[in-house]
Amino acid sequence: MLIPISIEEHKINTSDIEISNSTFKDLKLKEEHIEEFLRKNIEVIFSEEESLLIVGQQVNNKEKGRSDLTAIDENGNIVLIEIKRDADDIKNRKEAFEFQAIRYAASYAKIKSPDVLVNKIFSKYIEKHKDEFDLGDLTPAEKGKRIINDFLISNNSLKTFNQKQRIILISSSFDTQTLSAVAWLISNNVDISCFSIIPLKINDQVFLQVDRILPLSSIEDFYVNIEDKEEVEMGKNSTEISRTNLPRIPKLFEWGLLKKGDKLYIRNHDKETSMAEVIDQRFVNYKGNKITYNQWGQDVTGWSSICIYEWAVKLDCDKTLDSLRREKLQEIESKE
Repeated sequence: MLIPISIEEHKINTSDIEISNSTFKDLKLKEEHIEEFLRKNIEVIFSEEESLLIVGQQVNNKEKGRSDLTAIDENGNIVLIEIKRDADDIKNRKEAFEFQAIRYAASYAKIKSPDVLVNKIFSKYIEKHKDEFDLGDLTPAEKGKRIINDFLISNNSLKTFNQKQRIILISSSFDTQTLSAVAWLISNNVDISCFSIIPLKINDQVFLQVDRILPLSSIEDFYVNIEDKEEVEMGKNSTEISRTNLPRIPKLFEWGLLKKGDKLYIRNHDKETSMAEVIDQRFVNYKGNKITYNQWGQDVTGWSSICIYEWAVKLDCDKTLDSLRREKLQEIESKE
């Protein structure tokens, strides 16, 4: 729930700003509009903690099934992303939302190598969106192989390519039967999740509220493990905490680990050409442009989404932002 407030002389008062739930239908937006937005902005779902590469859109299988978006993640898994506008659209389909996605994922399980993925899916995607790719003298297939191999090698996932498939369902609302089925699949170790993406109107401006509905976060995800003396002596990091619950960039500023003017570069890339200067908690200066940390990482790598903490390296210490925050957590834990 969002409650509009105003702050005057250190007093909190309610505000008369109008906040209302909207629907994509009210906004005259169809499923394909949402799909195209997510294709170009998939990081809004995964925030800044996951690296992902979109490789397909509206992919057909031999049974005339058609999936919305296809991606590979940092572990080499093929990710099937299915999108519906709302619960009504889910209910009105002849085939259940989650079952439809399972059928597509089963088709992707047959893809045994990155080259097959390129030939069957990615090259067609590049051809469709060739204005977004610098092909030069390369064919879409050649460009696709270079991009995917770079992504997999950079993430050390070439050997684990497509060992399993993930399913992500996205809608502004879900019916209870879909959520029940997804919960059951999760309990039986199927990697499937549900995200809601809801339009909100604040005065005349529209915002999107993105939330993960399933799987639910476990309370254990927030626990920090007790230090193991043997692990410390062996040089292992004893601070184990769910990546999605690790402190973000604003906390790094608060701790003094990051500040305006700091220089960052993307690991495994040329320092000089990937260098960015920190502006504030949201933006960096990259090649004279003020852009977000995530957009900077995406521009350097060419990926659809990037775990910026694992890839951004602070120049003065040659440590990733992820290493810096974990070391700080370990330091805090050791003082308690």
